Amino acid sequence: MNLCVIGTGYVGLVSAACFAEMGNRVSCVDLNAKIVDDLSHGKVHIFEPGLEALVRHNFQEGRLVFTDKLAAGLENAEVAFICVGTPALDDGSCDLTYIGQAAVDTGRVMQKPLLVVNKSTVPPGTASAVRTMISREQELRGVQIFFDVVSNPEFLKEGDAVNDFMKPDRVVVGTESRDSERIMRELYAPFARSREKMIVTGIRSAEMIKYAANCLLATKISFINEVAAICENVGADVNDVRLGIGADQRIGPHFIYPGIGYGGSCFPKDVRALIHTARTAGVVPELLAAVDSVNNRQKKYLVRKVLEYFNSQGGVRGRTLALWGLAFKANTDDLREAASLVVIKELTDQGMIVNAYDPVAGPKAANILKDNHLLTIMTDQYTTLAGADALLVATEWNQFRTPDFERVKSALSAPVIFDGRNLYSGKEMARKGFAYFSVGRN
Repeated sequence: MNLCVIGTGYVGLVSAACFAEMGNRVSCVDLNAKIVDDLSHGKVHIFEPGLEALVRHNFQEGRLVFTDKLAAGLENAEVAFICVGTPALDDGSCDLTYIGQAAVDTGRVMQKPLLVVNKSTVPPGTASAVRTMISREQELRGVQIFFDVVSNPEFLKEGDAVNDFMKPDRVVVGTESRDSERIMRELYAPFARSREKMIVTGIRSAEMIKYAANCLLATKISFINEVAAICENVGADVNDVRLGIGADQRIGPHFIYPGIGYGGSCFPKDVRALIHTARTAGVVPELLAAVDSVNNRQKKYLVRKVLEYFNSQGGVRGRTLALWGLAFKANTDDLREAASLVVIKELTDQGMIVNAYDPVAGPKAANILKDNHLLTIMTDQYTTLAGADALLVATEWNQFRTPDFERVKSALSAPVIFDGRNLYSGKEMARKGFAYFSVGRN
């Protein structure tokens, strides 16, 4: 098919590259001319394993092109995907400015029948609003061109997005039209060869499914983090508890790893957006509010431990912390809502010096935190440790899982580790001579 993808962010670029890989002709639209120019020269502006090679290959094959003109992107398109950002507003609601602009612009320039697919994460009712905006623009032009709007939420994990798109657990499509359903089934058929994966629902149900899925996963994370706090105070080991409950098929082992809170572009924003949606609809979202509250508290979990540890030694002012990990999770450079940012702010506000290293997110962090004069972004994992009073691990990058502990110990001024992802064995750390603090384990 001839496709247009509006937006070259995380969802848009992955979707465009994967659709092109299956033989479709994809025109990717972004209003930022520099991004378009970079992509046209094989330079991908986001880090996602496997994505850059996929973009370059399909661009070279002529199936994937980039433009900053929506009219050019829609010229031959049969289907247009809206994949723009929906950031959170101060009240937790979803900012639909970019969705609205994409809809209005589409209504202004479309010249032929079009299936408009909303892939951005939006509250129930957004597809109806998009339909109204496109119709209004056509009326202003004095034209009547057939179009339909469907919902097709994405379920991509940062760090494994290409694989998620190519081998999806499910494809959710919200539509009332059999013709639109037929087109979507044809488009996604190459991604579901082993079994039927498409779930067709009403449009508002499809929009709600994305929020419900992310909020449930966030709930599991906040739940295990609350259990970890209880474990630590009653002498239990949360890792043993995790294994015990995860063996129950009704619960499963996924998303019950304790740590220092969830982050990224989805979970925090979507939990707050559904809280706002619920309240607007007259529902009191007590559970969702608790999930958000627990997560905000959890990001300061190791901050409290660091402050308590150094309290008897004169406090943290003037001391140095080595920080491994800045991205909100491994295999991404995404710093949005990352626990590391809370750790850095809280401790540097107390006068602590922080030397931080991340194998991918360092440059982004250096730009975002350039005004924090107590923070230095390092370029080497072990150089970061030199003379530091303690090491704090904030992201579960593979290279942090089995480091050279003798080298770590000799580089630090004192053998102290705060492990925010429970990467190490407490007994093993004690045997190696480290003072070791983790989450939910004594």
